[in-house]
Amino acid sequence: MRSCLKQLQSHPLFEGIQEERLSAMLACLGGYRKTYQKGEIIFLSEEPVKSVGIVIHGRIRMTKEYDNGDVSMLMNIEQGELLGETFACGSFLNSKVVFQAAVSSEVLFLPFYKVIHTCNMTCGFHHRLIENMVRLISDKNVQLIEKMEATSRKSLRDKILTYLFNQAEKRNSWEFEIPLSRGELAEYLCADRSALTRELSHMREDGLIVFQKNRFRIVK
Repeated sequence: MRSCLKQLQSHPLFEGIQEERLSAMLACLGGYRKTYQKGEIIFLSEEPVKSVGIVIHGRIRMTKEYDNGDVSMLMNIEQGELLGETFACGSFLNSKVVFQAAVSSEVLFLPFYKVIHTCNMTCGFHHRLIENMVRLISDKNVQLIEKMEATSRKSLRDKILTYLFNQAEKRNSWEFEIPLSRGELAEYLCADRSALTRELSHMREDGLIVFQKNRFRIVK
């Protein structure tokens, strides 16, 4: 656990909590780490989620699987972001989605009950931790709203542009690298991969964007 204390201290969940108290806090909360290989499942749909995860390194895919076999990619959870918090703190503890390691990953888990309930020692960090948790859950909801905004557009071109403009706004630059492969972007936008590839080429021909693999530039 000590090897990742420095990294954890910079995480927004632990903002305002002194480094010397972080180790004691993790012990108090019963935090534990797990490693996952690419493709390994973290939580299945309908599986109980009682802990909040923090991605120490790697990337986690959150997907929704339907009865007909279709899979929709809801979002990528990057290093330093939370996973499972929506279900761990909700009325329904069972996950409604699948969490799967997109690459080799390591996750720190914190039992949610211990996060939001102060212990007998009434540790001072608990109130700050709860405040940070609420803010991060709000941030995750914004990400889901961004996906809804993109997928609700009628044309594939508008879906792509909405996604790219959101990425540009986050990075405060017209040139940026997206975290999704072509297949993942197609899943995210609920589009056919071949149609997405064709439309990206048309958008480049029309002078709207310039791209090389995952690096894009929006032409103003």
